[in-house]
Amino acid sequence: MIRMVTMALDMVVIGAALMLGAPVAWAQAGSDRFPQLTKETLNEEQRRAAAEILKQSTSGIAGPWNVMLRSPDMADRLTKLLDYVRLKTSLPLRLNEFAIMITARHWSSQYEWWAHHRFAKKAGLPEEVMADLAQGRRPAAMQPDEAIVYDFCTELHRTHFVSDATFKKAKEMLGEQQVVDLMAVSGAYTLVSMLLNTAEVMPNDGSRPLPPLANR
Repeated sequence: MIRMVTMALDMVVIGAALMLGAPVAWAQAGSDRFPQLTKETLNEEQRRAAAEILKQSTSGIAGPWNVMLRSPDMADRLTKLLDYVRLKTSLPLRLNEFAIMITARHWSSQYEWWAHHRFAKKAGLPEEVMADLAQGRRPAAMQPDEAIVYDFCTELHRTHFVSDATFKKAKEMLGEQQVVDLMAVSGAYTLVSMLLNTAEVMPNDGSRPLPPLANR
């Protein structure tokens, strides 16, 4: 009976990956702190959580997913939140990815920056904006909506508060729902950054796209 359940879960996980074009990446590099989980090492709860992860992941169960799966119930709940904040918020995808990149820079999360750089570029965020952001500079070539996202998110990350002036501008330009979603994206990817940084997960290609910041 246990063998039948295991085989069925295998089929669900692999089938979800194939249907959605996700790689079946059971054995990508993890880290010394959290070695990469494999199909053979997953327990039943982790397999169920992995099946949901593979419906949206572009890295199999590598990256943050590998860390999250150590707590499968949390992983399942966070996966559902990330499904919304990654692709389904009320924000234009360009601004959504910008908020993620701002969070990655604030936390110096090398993997998060590396993983989302291509998504941000595809969504229309200019390369020169990301280049300035990577260097810790306020980007010079931002559109008005990008500027308010930068000011709002940067102020929130750095001071843990948002001034009346910044909030007023954000609400006028984005509206209430987008402001709330902007905070949700920033918070969710702060958690992802914490998972990645604590686990010391680095880009698969060995790069370090974010230089150290002089003011840190």
